[in-house]
Amino acid sequence: MKHSRGRVLDVTTLADLDRRLAAGARSLAGWRVVGLDLTDRGPVLLERSLAQSLFLGCEFADGDDDAVRRAGGVVLHEIPGSPVDPFRSRLYSPAELYDAPRYPDTVDARAYAWSRGPWTPDDTLAMALHDHHVDEALEAWVVGRRLVGVMGGHALARGSAAYADAARLGHRLGDGATVATGGGPGAMEAANLGAFVPGGQADLLEESLAHLAQVPSFTPDVGAWARAGLDVVERVDGPGRDSLGIPTWHYGHEPPNVFATAIAKYFRNAPREAVLLEICNAGIVFLPGAAGTVQEVFQDACENYYADEASVAPMVLVGRRHWTEDLPAWPLLQALARGRAMEAHVHLVDTVDEAVEVVGRGGLSRPDGG
Repeated sequence: MKHSRGRVLDVTTLADLDRRLAAGARSLAGWRVVGLDLTDRGPVLLERSLAQSLFLGCEFADGDDDAVRRAGGVVLHEIPGSPVDPFRSRLYSPAELYDAPRYPDTVDARAYAWSRGPWTPDDTLAMALHDHHVDEALEAWVVGRRLVGVMGGHALARGSAAYADAARLGHRLGDGATVATGGGPGAMEAANLGAFVPGGQADLLEESLAHLAQVPSFTPDVGAWARAGLDVVERVDGPGRDSLGIPTWHYGHEPPNVFATAIAKYFRNAPREAVLLEICNAGIVFLPGAAGTVQEVFQDACENYYADEASVAPMVLVGRRHWTEDLPAWPLLQALARGRAMEAHVHLVDTVDEAVEVVGRGGLSRPDGG
């Protein structure tokens, strides 16, 4: 993937590099050349101005990297010991994270084990660079998309009525928007599943729910849990619908679900939480959850509290009893919203059907009793 933004140009294939050089580029200022084998390109590169150019994880012939530095370019080589590519230019697919038959051998599991330390300075640099490049790839992926978030508890078991409701919510929301979740198990997986199954295939969704119920949880065997999900993916005739997952190795004991077609996985949780809420320009549906979901409710509320009316996105809390009695976040949210631009955009409903209705009409009016 390559994209231009201002003076920054990402070059991630040799074909693109050769095309640009052959077209007469004389200066590489603002170029980021990522992950390329440049052992045969040194002479042609050194004929150009290399000031303010950046070469990330590229391979050079002996001495060429030093020559590039003397010419004003910045060269960062691969960082030894990292199980992930710190300079990756695209989001993950499920196949990339689950790239081995045994879960402990996968990139996902090895990255989690590595992230738990102890760290060297090279390790912390690799994690920071990785998250930066995932951030860049995510920024490019969301352009032009109407994204609606679904937040909820990670412990929701496959086979439960609440899991099925979350999947049906994702399925219906996916008809008019791209669904984004925290990318993990439970309600997040269910919403990504529903979004993945093509529109109008409610029977396939029900069959998928029945199949997944045979492996209710990622404990004690993440591999079996993931394989059941991959079985469902293979049953879909043709490509599923796009959806987004934004998980984190900070909670690496919660594996990423396989139904998000694009996965922005971060090492650090704080930027991941912020960006997940920020990109949901069509609103967020909050299913019943515990501390993590409550945190997301009020983090999103803070953004809306200080936003002007044109920037406020709907907030829809599903489960009247949960949000007023079990974890009474709703009264505080109402109090925060009173008199603010966000007041007409916060909603409390009882069913996922009501939530879809609110998001579908842009959250411009409150359902009866909300």
